[in-house]
Amino acid sequence: MHSQVVIIGSGPAGLTAALYAARASLEPLVVRGLQPGGLIATTSEVENYPGFVEGIGGYELADNIEKQAARFGAQYKDALITKVDATQRPFVLTTDGDETLTADALIISTGASPRKLGVPGEERLANRGVSYCATCDGFFFRGKKVVVVGGGNSALDESLFLTRYVDELIIIHRRDSLRADPVLQERAFSNPKIRFIWDSVVEEILGEDKVIAVRVKNLKTGASEEVAVDGVFPYIGHIPNSSLFQGVVDLDADGYILTDGRTRTNVAGIFAAGDVVDHIYRQAITAAGEGCQAGMEAIWFLAEQEHAAKKLAEAAQG
Repeated sequence: MHSQVVIIGSGPAGLTAALYAARASLEPLVVRGLQPGGLIATTSEVENYPGFVEGIGGYELADNIEKQAARFGAQYKDALITKVDATQRPFVLTTDGDETLTADALIISTGASPRKLGVPGEERLANRGVSYCATCDGFFFRGKKVVVVGGGNSALDESLFLTRYVDELIIIHRRDSLRADPVLQERAFSNPKIRFIWDSVVEEILGEDKVIAVRVKNLKTGASEEVAVDGVFPYIGHIPNSSLFQGVVDLDADGYILTDGRTRTNVAGIFAAGDVVDHIYRQAITAAGEGCQAGMEAIWFLAEQEHAAKKLAEAAQG
C-alpha cells in the first residue's frame, strides 16, 4: 500500500499533521499505534486547549481532530510499525501484521510513554493495583486509598481526577515543593481527600495478587515506612517512543528525535513532531502546533520533489 504521506502516531501532533496534509489533497495515512489519540486520550479533562471555555475530555479532543482530518480525506490504520527502511525511496515500512507500506514522506509523532518507577513489585502488580492511567482505571478504586507518585502537572491533574472515586489519596514527592502549575497546587492543597508525603520515594510496592502497601523512604532521614494502599499511580515523567527510529534518524542522548527547528530530521522527507521531539513543554497545543508544521513541511517537500522530477523529465526530452 502506497501513500504520499504516512504519519506514525495519532496524538494531537499526528492528527494535526494529518489534517493539514489531507487539506492539501495528499490523502495521508495515519498508523494509529498502541494508543489511538495518544496520551491526551487518557486525560480526563483538558482545560488549557484554546477554544474550549469549559474544558474538553482528552479522548473527545483527539476524536474531534481525527474526524476533522477524515473529513478532508485522511485515512487510518490500526497497526504498529515494526520496521522503517529509509535507505530507499519511497520509504518502506513494515507493520506488525507483516504488511508493507510505502511513503514519499514520513511524519513521526509516536509521542512518549510514562516512565516507570523501576522498583520491586511494579511489574508483578501492573494492572493489579499499579496503573499509569487514572482516567482508564480510576473507577476501580472507588472508596479505596491510593498513592500518586510525582509533583508535576500530570501528577496533580490525575490526583484531582482520582478524588472523584477514592476516599483517600496520598501524593508522594521526592522534594518538599511541587513543580505543578499554581492553579493545580491550590486545588490539591485545598482538597480534603489529598495529603502529601514530602522528600520521599517509593522503594517497593507490596502485595502478591494485588497492591496492599508501598514502602516509602524519606530521602532526608533515610527512614522507611510501609503505607497501606490499594493502588499506585506513577507520574514521574516520560520516555520518548523512538526506539524504532534508532539508526534511521538522529536522536539525542535521551532518545528524543533531533530536528532542525522546522520539524525536519537529518533524513530528507522524514519529519518529527510532538512529545517524541519535545521534552520541555509536552502540551497538547504545542504538539498540535508542531504537527501543523510537520504537515506543512511535508506538503512543501513533496511539491519540491514533484517540481524537480518535472524539470528532470523536461530536460530529458529536450
